[in-house]
Amino acid sequence: MGTQVFHDGESDRGHRAAWWAGRIAIYGALSLWAFICLFPIFWTVTTSFKMAPDVMKGNILPWWDFRPAWLGWRSLGLSPDTIGTVSTPRDEFMKRFMNSVVISVSASTLAVVLGSLAAYGLSRFSYRFGPMKNPDISFFFLSQLILPPVVLALPFLVLYKSLALLDSRVGLILLYTLTVLPIVIWIMRDQFAGIPTELEEAAMVDGLSIWGAFLTIVLPIALPGMVAAFILSLVLTWNEYFFAALLTSTHANTLPVMVASQTGSQGISWWSMAALSTAAIAPLVVVGVLLERYIIKGMAAGAVK
Repeated sequence: MGTQVFHDGESDRGHRAAWWAGRIAIYGALSLWAFICLFPIFWTVTTSFKMAPDVMKGNILPWWDFRPAWLGWRSLGLSPDTIGTVSTPRDEFMKRFMNSVVISVSASTLAVVLGSLAAYGLSRFSYRFGPMKNPDISFFFLSQLILPPVVLALPFLVLYKSLALLDSRVGLILLYTLTVLPIVIWIMRDQFAGIPTELEEAAMVDGLSIWGAFLTIVLPIALPGMVAAFILSLVLTWNEYFFAALLTSTHANTLPVMVASQTGSQGISWWSMAALSTAAIAPLVVVGVLLERYIIKGMAAGAVK
């Protein structure tokens, strides 16, 4: 009997040791991955507070390796000593910032609206376009992402020049909507496919039309997926550089173009570029924090399906 108790106690200690070892390994791997993901952001934020020698020496820790300064933010007119004065760089930054906000939010909203309607149709009705059926049509939308953007450069230049859309917000909004529309369709198609059709049938029996059932029954259930698709579209359009640099020059330039322009005859102004990058990252961080619960719901819904 004593031997049995001894073996049971030893077995429990072995299980607890294995459990703790597993937890330590998992959290250690997650911590390492978090460090890898967050270090570039940390480096960008700290670089915006460095002087030129600190950047060249590769100093990392503020107040340990270097003394924080406002050099990068002063070059944008956003430092404490310049924020209350007239500043041409700050006016230019605000212009680019508003361009990015208007273009990315408009394109993402338009893509979510159009993509949700297309995804609802593909998940509820059967279509046939020649030999193509619903799965083929869905794959056709996704296949548009395979095409490299540089291939579309010349056609869009010629098209936008003929339509007088060069260097305009409307031109970028339409183009960005097209670029993120396939992703929205695929996300929302899975969302709608996971909603039982019996809910809509019951609503239509009660007197609602197809549109009424979609707006009052299906749409509220699919809202987390729509928000997740909107945030993904917002991130992609906010960070897009190639077409913004190609199709704009003065009036519709966005923040990524301004970030890439921080070069001169004396080299790259890393502190100014870091300050601009930090200012460009901040709005996305705020949006992600505010809409976090919708993102989690959307991801969880996809995982359950």
